[in-house]
Amino acid sequence: MPSWLLLIIVGAVLVILGVATNIGQFLIWIGVIVLVVSLILGLVGRGRGARV
Repeated sequence: MPSWLLLIIVGAVLVILGVATNIGQFLIWIGVIVLVVSLILGLVGRGRGARV
């Protein structure tokens, strides 16, 4: 499984837990950061694959 896909899953879980619990704001921000980083890694990986 690609690392960016794992990061997307982890980010989504953190956002869901952040909404469902009282620790909300902290987990939501961490989840959003993880999702953004994973999307960037996915796009960079696709860009490299298309050029080769």
